Amino acid sequence: MVKPLSRPYSRYTSDALALVGQLVREARLAKALTTTDLAARAGVSRALLQRIERGDPGCSIGAVFEVASICGVPLFEMDQRQLSVKLALQREKMALLPKSVRTSAVDVNDDF
Repeated sequence: MVKPLSRPYSRYTSDALALVGQLVREARLAKALTTTDLAARAGVSRALLQRIERGDPGCSIGAVFEVASICGVPLFEMDQRQLSVKLALQREKMALLPKSVRTSAVDVNDDF
């Protein structure tokens, strides 16, 4: 199947991406960081940082989260400690599920 040239996104998704981009840009400017400085700290290219600030949906979520974290833009209503506790609780819940329900990490043999 051929990959479409562009994917349609909901209004909610587009607005959320634009908001995160604007928050990152405002936080970067408030900290007096240049795009070059922030991109270097985040380990991304300057062009990718500019795309994040524009709200481009093609940016990797890891890059967006890292840039937001460096700028101090909260992506969740929880702070780092609360987020870690919530993640630990979620892992404990998953450990209590029967093996048949949990996702297994099966290595795919794609060596044809």
